[in-house]
Amino acid sequence: MGVGADNKAEGTSNDSKFALQQLEEKEEVELSNAEAMRLTKDDQQSEETRETWGRRLEFVLASVGYAVGLGNVWRFPYLCYRSGGGAFLIPYLLMLFLCGIPLLLMEFTVGQYTRLGPVHSLAKICPLFKGVGLATVVISYVLCTYYNVLMTWALYYLLHSFSSSLPWQSCNNTWNAVGNCSTGFPGNATHLKSASQQFFDHKVLEMTTGIESAGGIRWELFGLLVLAWTVVYFCIFKGVKSTGKVVYFTATFPYFILFALLINNVQLPGAKDGILFFLMPNWSKLLEVQVWVNAAAQIFNSIGISFGSMISMASYNKFNNNILRDTYIVCLANSATSIVAGFVIFSAIGYMAHIHNLPVDDIATDGPGLVFVVYPEVFSTMPVSQLWAPLFFIMLLCLGLDSQFAMVEVAVTFIVDGFGKKVLQVFKRKELIVLAVCSVGFLLGIPHITRGGIYVFQLMDHYTAVVSLMFLAFFEVLAITLIFGVRRLSVMLEQMLGKKPNLFFRVCWQFLSPMLVLGILISSIVQYTPARYGKSYTYPLWAEVVGWFISLFSIIWIPLGALHELWTTEGSLLQRLKKSITPTVDLESVSEKPSGESVALFAAAQTPA
Repeated sequence: MGVGADNKAEGTSNDSKFALQQLEEKEEVELSNAEAMRLTKDDQQSEETRETWGRRLEFVLASVGYAVGLGNVWRFPYLCYRSGGGAFLIPYLLMLFLCGIPLLLMEFTVGQYTRLGPVHSLAKICPLFKGVGLATVVISYVLCTYYNVLMTWALYYLLHSFSSSLPWQSCNNTWNAVGNCSTGFPGNATHLKSASQQFFDHKVLEMTTGIESAGGIRWELFGLLVLAWTVVYFCIFKGVKSTGKVVYFTATFPYFILFALLINNVQLPGAKDGILFFLMPNWSKLLEVQVWVNAAAQIFNSIGISFGSMISMASYNKFNNNILRDTYIVCLANSATSIVAGFVIFSAIGYMAHIHNLPVDDIATDGPGLVFVVYPEVFSTMPVSQLWAPLFFIMLLCLGLDSQFAMVEVAVTFIVDGFGKKVLQVFKRKELIVLAVCSVGFLLGIPHITRGGIYVFQLMDHYTAVVSLMFLAFFEVLAITLIFGVRRLSVMLEQMLGKKPNLFFRVCWQFLSPMLVLGILISSIVQYTPARYGKSYTYPLWAEVVGWFISLFSIIWIPLGALHELWTTEGSLLQRLKKSITPTVDLESVSEKPSGESVALFAAAQTPA
């Protein structure tokens, strides 16, 4: 400043004009910075006390635990053999590298840089699409209300696994319909049900004939649902400090069980036939568009893109954590687990096909039927069944709990980030906020443990996890990669890691990933089918309307958020649109400030191309 003042006194008229221009530009920059500081004042205050993971390993284990869930066990193996066996691995791995890894890195970048949950981080990235963040919270919370019902069923099976003989082993029980009960798989005899199927339908669920018949609450399941939510609460009530310790067990123990089952199963008679059935490539399937869409959808759903959980968990990282390395670990661990689970499942199915002299195709299935009907039947014929059955259901509990932790944490993070001080005036402690979130989730889960609850479960799952998710995913990718821009995203990553993302990631963010997400969305719309339960039950019209309402409730926040942003922004419509797509991310709001060179790069990225 002193040198500039001397030159101004002694210089020419041109120098005076230049100095005046520089002064005006400096004032504009200062005003801009002051505005940015005003916009992020609340965030700065919250970040000062924001907790972080105790160790980087805790974040990695939590992310792996969230990604590796029940879908890896019951969805991927079935999808693989239905979509060309070993040939399906080609589109699956391509989608992993072109869609899964880049988009997970994108979410990690947004969460770690802003140190905010999905709602407030996306509001900073692109104010026009701030509703996308709220929609991720809604869809995750809706999902966790019925996902814990799976934990309830797993607890029920676990408790019954310690009896002297497994209760789904025979047809000589009070709940069996003896006239159509089969101690093995009935094959083409459609009037028969296996003993394990009848245990699930008549004992566990006490299932009614349809969604229109609620049939009252199953009080045993009610008590176990309370227990499941209690476990979730005590695992996350201290935030990432408690969750980070729990995942050392819940994220690693399933792998011990999975490999133990693999070693046991491959030695069973008929296991080879099941594995060959799983892997035998059908190259003609690669010509079907749906196979490629299935591969992309499986990657998307399994890793958990657009649920908000990955953004939320990354927001508790230290600013310079190596998220690129963590992205590779999470994605590769997730896919490897799916493939290993395929060997475990189909070796067991091949064994069952061998002892019952049936084709593998008659036994293979997906969804809850695989882990609560087919696999229990497998255990009933295995040596030392009282050992393998409890271990299997403990594995299911661990897989499910990790995913449940992350989904509940999304809602807690949203409340604390947005209303922390106001809510703490009422609840006094964060532990009570977590208790309130878990209590509401429990109440919303009660319809699923009525006697007609399985129909509610299937309806919710179809319209939440299938219909809503792809709309949400498309708008999230649109907001971050296309409107916020790959240049800005790259600079954010460079500030944290000290190096730019390579050309591969920039091309995926700019072109390939948005095209793939759009393709999945269009395919989901074109090939939409109404929800069904089993092979025969179709939902009444009013239930379909309720399903669409649930789906709409998840995504309505996207247009509502855009309308709110345009309504509250001053100026003409064109000025409002321009302001609503201008990010308000402030470099000063991070706890560890980047270098001056990175600041200059970010400032350059902020200017229009």
